[in-house]
Amino acid sequence: MFEIVKAAGWPIWPLLLASVISVALIIERLVALRHSKVVPAGLLQRAVGEFKRGANNDKLLEELERHSPLGRVLSAGLRNVNSSREIMKESIEEAGSAVAHELSRYLTTLGTIASISPLMGLFGTVVGMIEIFGSQSPTSGANPMQLAHGISIALYNTGFGIFIAIPSMIFWRHFRAQVDGFVVEMEQQAVRLVEYMHGERT
Repeated sequence: MFEIVKAAGWPIWPLLLASVISVALIIERLVALRHSKVVPAGLLQRAVGEFKRGANNDKLLEELERHSPLGRVLSAGLRNVNSSREIMKESIEEAGSAVAHELSRYLTTLGTIASISPLMGLFGTVVGMIEIFGSQSPTSGANPMQLAHGISIALYNTGFGIFIAIPSMIFWRHFRAQVDGFVVEMEQQAVRLVEYMHGERT
């Protein structure tokens, strides 16, 4: 591996940095965007049941807010349960926007890496081509060692740029779709909460 990095020349170092960042972001998002962590099953029913019993609603709302992203949305609605339906929905929408933004954290960086990695590889290819043409001498002709080094820089950087871009793009699209799915699911749960608390559903 070290020999490949050495043969690829200095343009591969930014690509290696991008690959490390990409792997770190993918692992972080895989952990953060688990379904059980974002939209826990049965949370709505438990929250409504405990709230209606009314033992210690302030403590319940604090625990609910810290529990999960869905808990933050439900907590915002329950804090305004005595207000009109419209105010309750507005508070849920505000909390939902903040939660959606938080769920999308780091995805812009991952998408940027997926987009620029091939360009960074192309930059390495250009550097390699410059090395190739630079090895041409009017008096001695082509230097085979310099020629081989230039070709190595060109090919390794192009390949590595594509190698980074493919998984980064796959995971970026996957996480985007996952976040969209979570947002839709939280919206559905929020609608049910409003209906439960305003007596439209039992």
